[in-house]
Amino acid sequence: MLKVIGIGDNVVDKYEHTQTMYPGGNALNFAVYAQRFGAEAAFLGAFGTDKEAEHVQASIKEIGLDVSRSKVYEGENGCARVTIVDGDRVFVGSNRCGVLREYGLNLTEEDYRYIGTFDLVHTGLYGFADKELLKIKTLGVPIGFDFSSDFTQEQVNQIAPRIDFAYYSCSHMKLDHILNLMTKSIGLGCKLVLCTLGEKGALLFDGERFYMQEPKLVKAVDTMGAGDSFITSFIIQYLSRMKKGHEGKEETIKKSLQTAADFASNQCLVDGSFGFGKKYETV
Repeated sequence: MLKVIGIGDNVVDKYEHTQTMYPGGNALNFAVYAQRFGAEAAFLGAFGTDKEAEHVQASIKEIGLDVSRSKVYEGENGCARVTIVDGDRVFVGSNRCGVLREYGLNLTEEDYRYIGTFDLVHTGLYGFADKELLKIKTLGVPIGFDFSSDFTQEQVNQIAPRIDFAYYSCSHMKLDHILNLMTKSIGLGCKLVLCTLGEKGALLFDGERFYMQEPKLVKAVDTMGAGDSFITSFIIQYLSRMKKGHEGKEETIKKSLQTAADFASNQCLVDGSFGFGKKYETV
């Protein structure tokens, strides 16, 4: 069984059209989805002290994730304001990760020893863990990093050499720019580069060949978490299959991409990133 950890952001997504809030955030989503795929999963981030933080923590407790090394800071938990347009989630504002942005992760030597016990670390552009990557890399634990959609070339140049698996959201980009980005990321040291393309599927490059995965289209209820679910299910399946060694790399990639497409399509039928909706009062 793989042992994996999401490091960085947790948020509450407040759906303004229904006045319902759902737990989420890239790093937390990774941990939740990984557990659903049979991995032993944990989350290390920062919680606030408001009602939003209480709801996320209560949801995590019910799910059963290890959050023992997470921080709690006085102030607002990460929070985003969301609405749904034709089944597609649309962000309309946020507090930019709340206390995590304000105080950071502040990882200790004990935290690093804890992180060193995992088989995979996942973080991303909104996880505020950039400065921790060099130290984590020295632990010998593979790192996956989600650049999301609003990354800069400077961030790619800085972060890609410190990670093993790079993920990009590229539905807004032209194909030639995507291919150049993938080639450059491999050149900077990444082992795999995965680009999600929304309703066009996904593209993966392992430094030797490109793999195209067609989407499994459904009538979406809510696309929140679709990209995170695709990335998580792919990498968990890929690493698990490679660890068993029963098939070649090419077959492993193809099967893992197909599994990811299936999981992501099902995610589009779920409200919020992974449910646990709770009504909230407007101020």
